[in-house]
Amino acid sequence: MEENTLVNGAKQYIVVKLDNEQYGVDISYIDNIVRMQQITRVPKAQFYFPGVINLRGEIIPVMNLRLKFDLEDKEYTNTTRILIVKPESGAKIGILVDEVREVVTLEEDSMEKAVYDEQGTYLLGVGKYKDTLISILNIHGIIADLDNAW
Repeated sequence: MEENTLVNGAKQYIVVKLDNEQYGVDISYIDNIVRMQQITRVPKAQFYFPGVINLRGEIIPVMNLRLKFDLEDKEYTNTTRILIVKPESGAKIGILVDEVREVVTLEEDSMEKAVYDEQGTYLLGVGKYKDTLISILNIHGIIADLDNAW
């Protein structure tokens, strides 16, 4: 995949919402953003994997990010979206989010390393954008246990 680096180390992120928190996903990992659709349950999958979707003939596992982050599950709405991400190594995976907000460009100097996620498992850091903070998701860390999910 092409590197998402702009002039002066700036990167673009898709901003998504879970509850009242905003998270950024490196735009270079985004393959597609789709509206909520029928998810087919997979028996004995991890609790945060509601199942799989059929996207134009391709079967894609879907992860509920709310459940992965120990947030209370909620009913899907007309703003619920599935981000289809494709890391450099690995298959596509759907990530269920409450809402997709916008694309933002964050300068390297507006980012701070996440001090509360020592291993960098789920977060790479926090970016300052206008008057808000955006937690930058570590896609590799979030989907690392995909092989153990089924």
